[in-house]
Formats: sequence, structure tokens, C-alpha cells
Amino acid sequence: MKITLLGPAYPYRGGIAAFNDRLAIEFMAEGHDVNVENFSLQYPEFLFPGKTQYNPSSAPSDVKMVRSVNSVNPFNWVKIGRRIRLYAPDVLIVRYWMPFMAPCLGTIMREVKKNGKTQIVALVDNIIPHERHFYDSILSRYFVNAADRFVVMSASVRDELKQFTDKPCAVNPHPLYDIYGEKVTRAEACKTLSLDPALKYIMFFGFIRDYKGLDLLLEAYSKGDFHSKGIKLIVAGEFYGNRDKYMELASGLGVKDKVLWHNDFIPDDEVKYWFSAADVVVQPYKTATQSGITQICYQMEKPMIVTAVGGLAEMVPDGKVGYVVNVNADEICNAIAEFYAKGDIDRFLKDIKEQKNRYSWHSMAQVLLNS
Repeated sequence: MKITLLGPAYPYRGGIAAFNDRLAIEFMAEGHDVNVENFSLQYPEFLFPGKTQYNPSSAPSDVKMVRSVNSVNPFNWVKIGRRIRLYAPDVLIVRYWMPFMAPCLGTIMREVKKNGKTQIVALVDNIIPHERHFYDSILSRYFVNAADRFVVMSASVRDELKQFTDKPCAVNPHPLYDIYGEKVTRAEACKTLSLDPALKYIMFFGFIRDYKGLDLLLEAYSKGDFHSKGIKLIVAGEFYGNRDKYMELASGLGVKDKVLWHNDFIPDDEVKYWFSAADVVVQPYKTATQSGITQICYQMEKPMIVTAVGGLAEMVPDGKVGYVVNVNADEICNAIAEFYAKGDIDRFLKDIKEQKNRYSWHSMAQVLLNS
């Protein structure tokens, strides 16, 4: 088939861009003709919360890609829509993750629909954002009305989408993030990251935003007095918000100097070392849909502690690959303590290896084309 992907890809950074790169590679491996319509301008700099939008790692090989889409220029939206309309792919797959993108993507989709040929499939991460605004529903509805059908990665997003449309919607879980390579030995990981191999490590990984609950994890870490037991908390990821409030909280809890802070974007080739060094990864989210961090954990065969929000509990069977707890610092603390007290890493590893077979890129590709 002739397939166009519309959404962020390399050189942009973050899970969505990495996902789109990997999806394009999967379609190519299955014999399809694939091109990616990437952003020339994704976010104006004053709207971007991090240090840079760009990924310092190497580009994916052989993916046909053009940086063409300007998220804030309506004339560009019409131009790109007309170009895709004339190119007439069999399928246009459009990635949707926040209402800010709805005017741009929705307008392009409407232009493409005029060719009467191209099927428009929306791959939706979030239809209702974690951090809400009064205009979110209006913008999301504009996007939704331009799509022919939808694919989502959790039942929670499917249920939210039902508030906007009764068009066909398929659920397929987020595939493994295998683009980061394979796990390495703990000894190699600790040596590479200059970590003490005699200590144990809990890890929070990824961009730090308020909804991800780092404050709850800091509180849980202080309640368990884990530092005195040789258990360190690693916070690996860039702040996408007020850094000072987390530092002040950690200081007030008496753990600021006991946490290993690595608050820069983690390049792709370093990801495997952080996950290989950690004993367990904690996702103390206050709201969620699905999480790419979970899929890195599966790829690196790492137990998880997650909160029972959004689709996280769908992805992390409680007691099999880790623990599912309520959004509560005490419960997070108890789960960490139980993880180390029981020493169930070997049992978790067996179940993780079984569960990870559910999350294939081939399955995602088939659902996007055929659901």
C-alpha cells in the first residue's frame, strides 16, 4: 500500500516522534511504500517547556521524510493538504496527542479527503489532555470530525473518544520500544553511568510534568527511609515545568541530597543503561492514558510500580510484572518496600518475558491498515 504518516518524527525528540520513526520502519519491512510528513515547526519556542525540541541521536535509516508542516500557519496547512491529496496515498495515518495540533491536522485532513480515495486513520494518544483548557473539546472535535476511523492504545482513550464520535475505533496496545536496543548487564550499566553497583536503584524516567506524580514518589521515598537501606532513587529526565518546586519539596522531605538527579534529556543510545541499572521503574502518574515508559520496561525486562490510572493497569498486570497501586504516596512506598522485601525479581522477569510478546509492531501496523 501507499502510506503517508503525518506527525512528528526525527529530528524531533520524545516518545511520539520515536514511535512514528519505528512505525515507518515496520511498514517498510512489510513491503509498503511509506513517506512521513514531518513538522518544519512543531511548537513555537515560547510554547515549548523543555530546553530543546531536537534529538541529538542519529536519524533512522532509509525513512522517506520531509519536514513540511508548520503548526501555526494556516496557509501551510492548506498547501500540505493539497499536496497529500494529489499524492493520493491509500492511507493517511495522522498522530493526535494534544488539542493545540487540531486546527493544523484537521485542516490538512479535510483537504486530503477531497480526493475521494485516501482513507484517513487517526492514531490517538490522548483525546482529552492531561493538563486541560476550556477550548480542548472544541479543538478535539474539529480533529475527530475529519477522520474516517481511529486506533487507540488503551481502553480508557477509547472510552473518552466515545464522547466525541461513534466512528469505528480499534484498540491495540502500544508496541515495545525496541529502538533503544537490548538490556546490558547491571555491572556494565553502573560502570557506564558511574553508579555504585553495591547500591539498589529505583528509577523515575522521562519528562517531568505535574501529572506524572514525581512529588508523590519523593514523598514515598522519604516515608520508607530507603536511603538508609542502600536504596537510591534516580530521577532521570528533563523538567517540563517548575523545577524549583520539586527541589523545595525534596529539601523539605529531607531527600534532596539523597536523590540522584539527572535532569537532562536522555539520548537514545543511553536509555538502555539507565533501565539496566535500575531494579524497578516507578510511574506514579496522577492521570494517564498509556505510557511509552512501560514499553521500554518490557523491552528491557524491568519490573514496574504504576498507579491505577488510565491504561496503565491494562499494561501492567498486578503481581505479575510489578505492582499496581492507588495514587497515594503511602501505597507507592509500601509497594517499593514489598518489592525489595519479597525479592521477587526472578518471578517478575519470567512474567515480563511472557507479557512482552503481546506488544508487536506487526500487530499495530495491521490494525492501522485493516481495522
